[in-house]
Amino acid sequence: MPSPAAARVRRISVTRYVTPLREGGSLPAIVEADDNGLYVLKFRGAGQGARALVAELVAGELARVAGLPVPEIVFAELDPDLARTEPDPEIQELIRASGGLNLALDYLPGSVMFDPVADAPDGFLASSIVWFDALVTNIDRTAKNTNLLMWHRKLWMIDHGAAMYFHHGTSDFVSRAKDPFTAVKEHVLLRLADAIEEADTVLAPRLTQSAVEEVVARVPPEWAPEAHRYTAYFMARLEEPRAFVEEALRARAQHL
Repeated sequence: MPSPAAARVRRISVTRYVTPLREGGSLPAIVEADDNGLYVLKFRGAGQGARALVAELVAGELARVAGLPVPEIVFAELDPDLARTEPDPEIQELIRASGGLNLALDYLPGSVMFDPVADAPDGFLASSIVWFDALVTNIDRTAKNTNLLMWHRKLWMIDHGAAMYFHHGTSDFVSRAKDPFTAVKEHVLLRLADAIEEADTVLAPRLTQSAVEEVVARVPPEWAPEAHRYTAYFMARLEEPRAFVEEALRARAQHL
C-alpha cells in the first residue's frame, strides 16, 4: 500500500460552477467536475494569487503525510468560457482571471463548522493540529475563523491558504526557519492541546526529507519558481531543538 507521500495529486476539469462560498475572503466556490464529483475550488486569479494555492497544496499535503485529516486536494482545470453562464460580474471576472490550472478540495456534503464550545477533539489530535499549524506558520485557525469542519463526527482541517505566510515577505525566508510561531497563542485548539510533546515525537519523524521533497515537487513551477527552497525551509524548521514547539508549550502554559 503506497505511503501518503507517494500518492499523486489527481487532475479534474471543472464542468459547472455551482455556487460561491462567500464566507471565504478569496471567494472560493463549489463546482462540479468531469468525474461528477463536487469540489471547493480555490481560484488562482483571486486576490491572494498563486501563492495561496501553493500554501494550500504544500501545507495540505504535508498534513496528509503527517497523518492528519485533510480532504483530498486536486488540480482543477478551469475553462474561462464558463464565465459566460454566470450572471454575477464579480464571478465572471474571477473565472476569466483563473483560466487554466487551479486547486480544489473534495467537498464534504453535510459538514458543519467546528464549534469550539460544543466540539472537543481528543487531546492528541488537538495537539497534533496545533503542532502542525505552528510548523507551517498557519495564522488562520483561530476562534474567529476555525477552518475546521465536523463531518460524520470526525474533525477535518481545511483552508491552508494562509499558511506559509513567510513566503509573502522576504525572499530570504529559509534563514527564518528557526523563528518561533508566536501566533500559536491564538490557536482555537490550544486549550485542548495537552499532548504537544507527544505529538512532536510522533509527527516529526513522519516528515522526512524525501516526503517533504515529494510534496514540494508537486507545486507547478509557474506558481512558485522558488518552490524547491520550501524543502530547505521545512527541513531546517524540523531540526531539533524546534523553536515552534517550545513556543507552543509556552503559549499553552500561559493560556491555562
